[in-house]
Amino acid sequence: MTTLPDTVSGSDALASTDAGHPEWIWRSGSLVPWDEARVHVNAVGHASVAAVFEGIKAYRAADGRRLLVFRLDDHLRRLVDSARICRLSLPCDAETLHRATVDLLSANDYRQDTYLRPWAYPGGIVREQMVPAGAPCEVIIDSWPFSTSLDTSRGCRAGVSSWQRVPDAAMPPRVKAFSNYHNGRLALMEARENGHDWPVMLNERHKVSEGAAACIALVRDGVVSTPSLSSGVLPGITRDTAITLLRALGIPVEEREVDRSELYLADEIFFMGTAWEVLPVTTIDGLAVGDGTPGQVTRRLSQAYRALVRGEDDRFPQWITEVPLS
Repeated sequence: MTTLPDTVSGSDALASTDAGHPEWIWRSGSLVPWDEARVHVNAVGHASVAAVFEGIKAYRAADGRRLLVFRLDDHLRRLVDSARICRLSLPCDAETLHRATVDLLSANDYRQDTYLRPWAYPGGIVREQMVPAGAPCEVIIDSWPFSTSLDTSRGCRAGVSSWQRVPDAAMPPRVKAFSNYHNGRLALMEARENGHDWPVMLNERHKVSEGAAACIALVRDGVVSTPSLSSGVLPGITRDTAITLLRALGIPVEEREVDRSELYLADEIFFMGTAWEVLPVTTIDGLAVGDGTPGQVTRRLSQAYRALVRGEDDRFPQWITEVPLS
């Protein structure tokens, strides 16, 4: 992956801060040593076409005594929903995966911010290009440390992509499937070739959709506008969190269709996602957004998000799964 300046963040933040690896991986019902969590090379390929996944973060609490898994049950519910739409047969339910996630964090004795990736793929040797409905799956939960950018001063350059966001009638964006991310990958490569950091994608109606792997919002005259869920976006959990926090801050939020030209008139623009957290956009297609620095609304949202995931804001206990540190 292209290395960007320290002021740029997003999915690059998923890179491990440690060249090593965890001792354990959870695989279809049990913890297995890292070196034993293997499949034959012929078990990949076509199986990847149907694979679905989630990205989840566990933050070390401000008090230093706990890991706080953020919105674990919501992520696992979305994983189950993605599998349903893709007609995959999961070997376990969301409650089992919840327990497995907590067990994995404890077994690996993580004491820092940790990224978790549960994913499901058709098991065994898959020879058929079109994986049949009801294919039995394996489920893996992987994990690695990450470095948050919430406490840093950062911003990114964005550009509107010529690549169109896939529509619901073709490859439903509401499914978090590995195959969907090739769409964003093409847009990301184009953006970086054009001197931007991240792309903004339009849908088939030429309305703003989302970034390569994150939702987007703009601020104009104190009102936050974000593309509706029918605009070709993943139903983002960070998006939902941001809407809730903004309204709690007394900042009005609209979910609606957004025109491309609105981006050029915005006072602020920001991306939002599990990997990206809250990422300000400082230029769009070479035009400065506002004064070219993160705006007040974006900064307030980022601060509120940080307080929430660090356990300093306890207004939403249903969003936090605590894992005590021994």
